[in-house]
Amino acid sequence: MSKIVSEKMTPAILGGKPIRKKPFSVTWPVIGLEERRNLLKVFGSGKWWYGEKVAEFEKKYAAFQNAGYGVSCTNGTAALEIALLACGIGAGDEVIVPPYTFMATASAVLKVNAVPVFADIDLNTGNLDQKAAEKAITSKTRAIMPVHMAGLPVDMDAFKALARKHKLRLIEDACHSWGSQWKGKGTGAIGDCGVFSFQMSKNITAGEGGILLTDNEEIADAARSYTNCGRGKGKAWYEHYLLGSNLRMTELQSAILLGQLTRLKAQTLRRERNAAIITRGLKGIPGVALMQRDRRVTRRSYHMYMFRFVTEAWPGVSRETFLKALNAEGIPASAGYPIPLYMNPLFQRKGNGPRHCPLSCPYYGKTMDYTRVSCPNTEQVCREACWIRHSVLLNESGDMRDIVEAITKLWEQRESLRHV
Repeated sequence: MSKIVSEKMTPAILGGKPIRKKPFSVTWPVIGLEERRNLLKVFGSGKWWYGEKVAEFEKKYAAFQNAGYGVSCTNGTAALEIALLACGIGAGDEVIVPPYTFMATASAVLKVNAVPVFADIDLNTGNLDQKAAEKAITSKTRAIMPVHMAGLPVDMDAFKALARKHKLRLIEDACHSWGSQWKGKGTGAIGDCGVFSFQMSKNITAGEGGILLTDNEEIADAARSYTNCGRGKGKAWYEHYLLGSNLRMTELQSAILLGQLTRLKAQTLRRERNAAIITRGLKGIPGVALMQRDRRVTRRSYHMYMFRFVTEAWPGVSRETFLKALNAEGIPASAGYPIPLYMNPLFQRKGNGPRHCPLSCPYYGKTMDYTRVSCPNTEQVCREACWIRHSVLLNESGDMRDIVEAITKLWEQRESLRHV
């Protein structure tokens, strides 16, 4: 075997030649003339606060997701809290959520004095499992809040049927799914309502920001009041009807987002095409489990490309070693959420009194013990998940083939990785 061939086959982490030496050219955020022009117009107008640009962005983003109404706010976390309040969720109510998601999905439930109930996910999608959710329903359940993990829509037909059957609110955590569609309908307005985040890492960003979408005018009006200090629709400025807060988006944020929105469809389609190249290339590798896409998903946003490192197929090699080796080949990848939400210190603490409300106080009427919660699929995904961030998917098709080549190389040389 020649030295050149040997270097190419040897993993870079062991001294071989890496698949890529240059970084991916597209980084995040992507900005253009649209953002700059919009910001200059706002600066020149002297109207920086909650005006025309906010209204324009709300209308255009709602239309992009096929929703009737859009209510912007400060961030996605606030949007989740607003959605729960606007749907009438409050003290002592149970809300079913997945444990493989960002903390805000569950903490928003606590913030409205309700109780998050964790139901397991589907190994093949990373999304809340409908059967597990149904088993978790009790007489106190008032809502289900599935997450479109990594931009892959959950089975909305199944969850809508489940919500109707048990007379529950269905709130979509769509903070990964800008542009995703289920049977031609944008995520976020398929259930009662849904929310999006525009935080710095998101596929459309103003650094921060959020929005609630719905086809329900009553929910939209309530959400608007909660974001705007409890003011009433069409009422006097100094009349306040709900216990709201100041959660309004600024004109400057909206100006940036309007610029971002002009590229969102093209970027979504590009990520989708590039993800398909990776998927085709990785099919058939026993050590890589790909997420399965339902045929009813008509468009999919990729907040990240996610797959599972099948531990049993890589004897003597940990997921962490694999990721280090993949990074050494020039492919940026990470492990994602390290633990299920219920294993976080917030949920593991025990006790009584105000610090533990609503979990063990009169609001709830019983005690929730998260130390006894076990969701095996979620715990497995936390051990096995690998993420490639969405900005990587905005690069050229040849770059995607490098990703496939690097993972294939590590699979073929997996025995040598045992010595890392």
